[in-house]
Amino acid sequence: MKKVLGFGAALVDMLAQVDDAWIQKVKLQKGGQCSVNYPTLKKIMDQVENPQRVPGGAACNTMVGVAKLGGKASFISKVGRDELGELFAKHLAESGVENRMLSSLTATGTVLSAVTPDAERTMVTFLGASNEVVASEITSELFDNVGILYLEGYRAYGEECFVKTVQEARKRGVMTALDFGAFGVVNDCRPLFNKLFAGRELDIVIANEDEAKAYTGESEEAALEKIAKFCKIAVVKLGKRGALISKDGVVTRIPCGPAKAVDTTGAGDLWASGFLYGILSGWDMERSGKLGSIVSNEVVQVVGAKIPEEGWARIREEMKHV
Repeated sequence: MKKVLGFGAALVDMLAQVDDAWIQKVKLQKGGQCSVNYPTLKKIMDQVENPQRVPGGAACNTMVGVAKLGGKASFISKVGRDELGELFAKHLAESGVENRMLSSLTATGTVLSAVTPDAERTMVTFLGASNEVVASEITSELFDNVGILYLEGYRAYGEECFVKTVQEARKRGVMTALDFGAFGVVNDCRPLFNKLFAGRELDIVIANEDEAKAYTGESEEAALEKIAKFCKIAVVKLGKRGALISKDGVVTRIPCGPAKAVDTTGAGDLWASGFLYGILSGWDMERSGKLGSIVSNEVVQVVGAKIPEEGWARIREEMKHV
């Protein structure tokens, strides 16, 4: 099996349990995401107690999932020469993900995930060193034995580097997959996405319902139909109602897992890991989507995006029957 190369932000998640009053006090939009500078992040972090530190970032979480499923995964981003950068490298090694990380004097990126009792997460992000990858650092050899390039939507803010990465992948015959990441990304980076879609340079596009609506102005199947015009495989995730997948004009509806969500952090990232593993394995859309649902069903039962080993054991057992 070829590997998946993930390109995204290298971030250490700071997970904190908060209430709605805290969200209002800090003046955040519940369920939203905002990017801040380091002093602002520190000011907000000073108002939470004992956050749990978990290395992550959307694309990294997906690569960890691919590796845990038994696939091959590689990850490229940039971290600082600091304690959190060392923590990140250790995380990749322990997860079985090939480390293609670059280093910087800037601090390692950090994201506060504030989780309310209803399992909604509100994120405050300092991109730090991960925002400094430049086009010249994306070389052809990165794509050796790569079957799918998985792009995190936030990388589109660096247009030159993002386009270079897509172009290098296509030169090597690598499938390109984009996860929009957030409706704010869709709104901010629409001109770039329009250009890439017009050239049919993205083979797989994954969006949740809010992101799909932000891009198309439509919901569910209507949004899926519009996105599918620009790529080979389109996905619209519907949260606890599952997901829709379109390929070759055929729409497949994937049910959600039965678990009651404790925290939705990483649910979309881990869904993608199962889905991409299935595609690289030559599975059809239904089987690939079901594996995505099985993996995301496990991660919503824990706080954060790290599935414990007993969870992965259950996933591997269920894989036998997909």
